[in-house]
Order: sequence, then C-alpha cells, then structure tokens
Amino acid sequence: MMFLRSASTLLRSSSRMAGAGGTAVPSFRWMSNGSWGESIPDEYVEEEDETEGEWKGCTRKFLAPITVHSRGSEILNNPLYSKFTAFKTGERDRLRIRGLVPPRTMNIRIQKERVLQEIRAEESMIRKHTILEDVHDRNETLYHRILVDHMEEMAPIIYTPTVGQACNEFAMRYRRPRGMYFCEQDRGHMANMVYNWPQNDVRVIVVTDGSRILGLGDLGANGMGIPIGKLSLYCAAGGIAPHRVMPVVIDVGTDNEALLNDKFYLGVQKPRLHGAKYYHLVDEFVQAVRHRWPDVLIQFEDFSSDKAQKILNKYRDVALCFNDDIQGTGATTLAGVLGGLRAKGEKPTSLGDQRILIAGAGSAGIGVAQVLLQAMIEHGHTEEEAKKCFFIADENGLLGTDRLSELSPEQALFARDTDGGLSLLEIVNKHKPTMLLGMTAVGGLFNEQLVRDMAKHCEMPIIFPLSNPTTKAECSAEQAFEWTDGRCIFASGSPFDPVHMEDGRKFYPTQCNNMFVFPGIGLGVTLCGAKTVSDRMLYVAAEALANYVTEDELAQGKVFPNLKTIRDVSKKVAIAVIEEAVKTGQASKLNEKDLSCLDSFVTSKMYDPIYVPLIEKKA
Repeated sequence: MMFLRSASTLLRSSSRMAGAGGTAVPSFRWMSNGSWGESIPDEYVEEEDETEGEWKGCTRKFLAPITVHSRGSEILNNPLYSKFTAFKTGERDRLRIRGLVPPRTMNIRIQKERVLQEIRAEESMIRKHTILEDVHDRNETLYHRILVDHMEEMAPIIYTPTVGQACNEFAMRYRRPRGMYFCEQDRGHMANMVYNWPQNDVRVIVVTDGSRILGLGDLGANGMGIPIGKLSLYCAAGGIAPHRVMPVVIDVGTDNEALLNDKFYLGVQKPRLHGAKYYHLVDEFVQAVRHRWPDVLIQFEDFSSDKAQKILNKYRDVALCFNDDIQGTGATTLAGVLGGLRAKGEKPTSLGDQRILIAGAGSAGIGVAQVLLQAMIEHGHTEEEAKKCFFIADENGLLGTDRLSELSPEQALFARDTDGGLSLLEIVNKHKPTMLLGMTAVGGLFNEQLVRDMAKHCEMPIIFPLSNPTTKAECSAEQAFEWTDGRCIFASGSPFDPVHMEDGRKFYPTQCNNMFVFPGIGLGVTLCGAKTVSDRMLYVAAEALANYVTEDELAQGKVFPNLKTIRDVSKKVAIAVIEEAVKTGQASKLNEKDLSCLDSFVTSKMYDPIYVPLIEKKA
C-alpha cells in the first residue's frame, strides 16, 4: 500500500532535509489532478511489513483506530474487537489486558494457519462448521479473514450444503446468542425491542420465519442458521462490515411435530400463526426495524411459498427489501442461463427463443420465471410472446388454465391454455424444451429417461437442478453429463465434484448459488441509498454476473465464475446496481457525478477484515 503524507508536510520535510544535510532531495509538486508531478523517494512510496519481533508480519503504517467503550476482559469477550493473541504489548497495556492472554504475540496469518490446520484435519463437514462458528463467536475479524482468503473451501462449510444439518441441529449446537428473535408475545413491544440491539448502524437484515428452510421444510427457530450464514457471506463476499448486519427469526411457532415435542427446542412450541395475526406480526417487525434504521435493507429468506410472494408484494415498492428465494434465485439463474447461451454460441437475446421447463411452482420456481420473463421483455419481446416460452409444472403436472381457481396470481400468469396436467416426461417429449430447471426439493426427480429424452431433442440442453441441500438435488452432475453424453450445460444449487467421462473428458460443474448476487446487490443499494430494489436492478446484477464468466470458463462447462473471485464479482454487481439506481433517480446518496470514479469508491467502502488499533473511550 502507498504511505503518503499530505503535500504540504512533504514539502516542508524536503526543505529541512536539504538544508540540514547539504544533499538536495527531489522537490515535490502536487498536481491539480491529485497526482505527484515529480518522482517520490522510495522511502515514501512503500513500507514493508516488519520481519521480526512482535510486529513480525504486521504493518506499522497508519490504520484508523476504532474507539471502544470497554476494556480488559470485556474486550477479549467481544468478538467484534477481540484479536485473540494478536494484541501488541502497547495495546495490552492501554486496554488493560496484559496477563489476560498468553505472552506470545501471533499475527493474523499465524492465527489463520492454526484454524485452517484444525479444520482440514476434520473429515466431518458439520465438525468443520462447528470449528468455524466457534471462531465466529469469539473473533469476527479472524473468521471473516479466513472466509475472504479461502472462500472456495469455506463456502460449502458455512453455507450449502452443510448449513442444512447445522439448522437441523441448531438447538443442540447453540452456544452463544447471535441475532434477534421476535414472536407473538412481543406484539406491541417491537419498537422498543429493536433498541436492545447494540449496534446503531445496521445496513442489512436477513430475516426468516423458518417455514421453508432450504429443502428441509419447517424448522421454526432452528432456521436462524440461515440468516447467520447469509450474513457471513454479506460480510466476506459483499464487504459489509459485521457490526452492520443483523440476523433475525420471526418465530410464529412451528407445525413440525418433532420440534413441538422436542424438549430441547429453543423456539415457540405452538402451531404456526396464520392469517391476519401472522401478517400483523410481520408488519410490526418491518415498521420497527425501519423506524430505528430507515435505510436498512431487509432480505426475506426461506418463507413458505404461500406467504413469501404476499410479503414481497406488500413491501417491495415502499421499502428497501427483496426476497432472496424469489428475486435472488431468479437473478442468479438468469445469469447462469445467459452464460449457458454464450456457451452454446448464442446471444443473450436468444433467451426469448428458448423453451423453458421449470419443475416446481413454488416461490423459487415462479420467481425464476418472473425474472426470466422480465429479461425477455427487456430484450424486446412482448409479455404474451415471452409467456409462451414457459412450461411450469408442480406435483399435479403442467400448470393449466383449468386450475386457475387454485393458483396464485403469479402462478396463473404462466398457466397454459392447453396440455394442463402433463407430466414432466410428457412435456419433454411433446414440447421439446431446451432448458430444464428444478426447484422442487425432490431428490432424483430428473431421472435417466427424462434427461435422455430431453437430450434427444436438444443438442446442448441446459440442465439446472437447483434444490438444496445436495440430497434434495433433482439430479447429480455426474448423472446429467452421463445421460447427455457430456453435451449438457450444467449448474446446481449445491456443489458437485468434477465429472470424469469414460472417454477422458472432464467437466467442472459450477454452483448456481445466490451468493454470486445478493452480497453485491446489498452492497450497491446500501452505498447509494436506494429507495427500493427494482426489477431492473436485478436484471443488471444478473447481466454483470454473466459477463464476468470468461470464455475459458465456458469452455470447461462453467457458467459461473470461480468462488475465489467472489469479492470482485460482488463489486461488479454493486457497481451495476448503483449505476442503475442513479440513472433512475433511486439513489439518495450518489449522483451522476459520482459514476466516473465508482470502481474506486466501491472498493474503498468494502470491509477488509484486518486488525486495527483499539482506543478506549474515556468517560
């Protein structure tokens, strides 16, 4: 990093040095464009990290300190401030923790190496998850440093597929409070409750009611593992500082009999609320958090299909919010589809020429259809033309107009006038789809006959089994490539290992995971002060993600970028979202003048997990 003092300070220093030593030093001239007109001595350009002593591997360059209101053991027990053994001698004295930690000072690199060694020694994914969450509970800086530097290795541990088991076992693994819980008993008190949260600058809230956790169903309060995992990705991938996020469960009870009878279950052991009582509780929560944090982004997560769309429709035009299962999944899938079209040698505008079979008519399936429909309209098609591309089926077969009375308005939009009730196999053989997208949480639904028949009608079928966790995937990567003779374009909701074909070909399936989209959307809308998350923002986010995939990656069968690039992907998505917000008058904090330096601005605002000096605030 550059270490430069102000121009006036350097000018004065150069004059003094020349006069005292008799040796002239280069003069400095500060240009109006913010650059140096003359060369700068090497001593000022770069400062290396220390190589010995307690500062070994650390920098002495200026880092803006954080003022804390505590000291001693309170510091050590606060995960936002704790550095474990990385406190320097001066800091140990200043914060009164000398003697409370072992004497040897270790930098964050050594600390990270120790945790990684422990994680890699374990074979069990849930045990790896427990080790990481233990670090999360005690040292957030170290935790996020590990995620940032090793995202490809850590993402499956902190999120899908492992987070499903973590949620199932949440009550038994509960160690430390994290997040907030709101229930019916709190009605009338939420405006006060939100002030129990210790942080004043919350930018992102991820909230669930635990009714549809991944493909596992109703897990009630155990669903807290999802907001925690999502917000870890917001911090590490999206650069939102950990003190600016808040995980939430709206606990309206559970209809899961096992949880109702589990003596260790931590949530409300009553049947779920429905109807007006449910929606009034949700509304009080939304109003309470927006009253304390008016600009907060609320991400609705894993709400059941019968409620998710209604809640989104209620708030999407009046609050900064979005539903990740509906809109996030839709934007991510759109990006993968656009990448798939590129891999086939087609242009993005050919989306409106595809025949798209979606298995699953819940909030995720309909959400994906809505985003793809909007993209087709964006490309110049009418809504009626675009609707003809879709074949959406649920457990009762193809959605048809003969079932309008039992369909939601969003489902009814895609109901077809003919062939209602056709099975997946019948749809494949009659309408010959070019894309097969699965959001059913029915493991193995895409059987061999279905996939082989699809491959007969399409040279390069796009097959995306998107259900989580892995056990719920409609088919595996190996099955998809084997049954299509390696001709399919594949992406999945959960990760799969590379596939080796008998003829020596090797394919690298990528994960169609919302983590490629939602952290960047959150970063963008919070930085620019967006009023809402518009459909157009979702489209440009998907487009930015799709354009990030290289030709080499497409040649390997990848339609999403490597997870190692996730922070740069999030930055590109954020930039696209900000540009759209500014152009449409949605941005309250930025204007068109700011667009010229947007890349550096966004970079400078992204949280980088490093240890910084702590200063106790005196009373």
